[in-house]
Amino acid sequence: MINDLDLEKLTDHDFAKLEEAVYTYQVVVIRNQSHLTPETQYKITKMFDPAMDTYGHGGMHRAKASVIARDLSPLPKVPQVQLLGNGLIKNYQGISEKLLVHPNHRVFHQTQLSTEEEAAGKTRFYRWHMDAALYRLNPPKVTSLFGFKNPGTRRQTLQYDDGSNSEIDVQLGTTAFISGQRAFEILSPELKDFCFRTKVQYAPHPYLWMSKARSRSTGLGMVSEGKELSVDELPPIDEKDIKIYPMLWKNPVTNKIHLQVHPSAVQDLITDGKRVGDLTKVREILWNIQRPSINPENVYAHEWKDGDLVIFHNRGVLHSVVGCLTPDDIRIFQQCNMASSDEPIPVTKEDFAPYATVKA
Repeated sequence: MINDLDLEKLTDHDFAKLEEAVYTYQVVVIRNQSHLTPETQYKITKMFDPAMDTYGHGGMHRAKASVIARDLSPLPKVPQVQLLGNGLIKNYQGISEKLLVHPNHRVFHQTQLSTEEEAAGKTRFYRWHMDAALYRLNPPKVTSLFGFKNPGTRRQTLQYDDGSNSEIDVQLGTTAFISGQRAFEILSPELKDFCFRTKVQYAPHPYLWMSKARSRSTGLGMVSEGKELSVDELPPIDEKDIKIYPMLWKNPVTNKIHLQVHPSAVQDLITDGKRVGDLTKVREILWNIQRPSINPENVYAHEWKDGDLVIFHNRGVLHSVVGCLTPDDIRIFQQCNMASSDEPIPVTKEDFAPYATVKA
């Protein structure tokens, strides 16, 4: 938490310290930034990867059927910065009027809370993810979230609804984070070894591919019902644009190992060169690996204040929107990230040696 930094007056020395903090602590909160301009948010976010100037999803997120199309709107003067939130917004950053709708689990989960449960203050994680196109473009190194205006102060009870009876008391409209480093460290030695030997193949045009499928009640991965779009239903696919990444990524500053997988977008797993080839089995494997990482004790649910800028290591954490908001709950946020100029850093045998079950 940083309380004494004016981002409009950021020096090179300040940025060097900020960059180190983001990669070290994964999520950095900078308070009292209500005066921050979109231009400055974009400039600071770009400083983490100066070679790129393309929004993290390129233009692919604008496809009408995409599961993220409804959540984002580029600001007219700075299109790399996206407007998101809830309620009717007027005369904001070049936008005369726009009705924003906070993502609700009802449009994405296989099962839903009842109207009575929502009225009683129940809510869920929406979708655990990293910000990434996962097709054609490499995942952004960082994302910045600017909370210009937050909704009221009432609390909600976040329910997992997966048989665990887990729940968390949260701020209305919180953003939840989990650490990929922690997700790796709590794995058994056998699962650590499996993850080190395994690569993840993401679906082409993944947010269209999953658009008719539905999520688990925790927002951690999808339910297999055969609803994913076929190749014939997707835009043209270029094989070279399909993304295959290791399950484990290395932090560029701490050299720590992070388990970093977007579970909703995965199409296949490849272990020692052998494919699983069964989407239902792939999802069960990932569920068993990733579910412990979202246990309540591993979740940071940010308590937003107006003027907060949160910068997080997008290649080191997963995050989720949370909250069931009403039309009168006004929320104005700006999100910015840029597709990266390079791929995530793979974990080498030397990196993994301290965790290897069989010593060389």
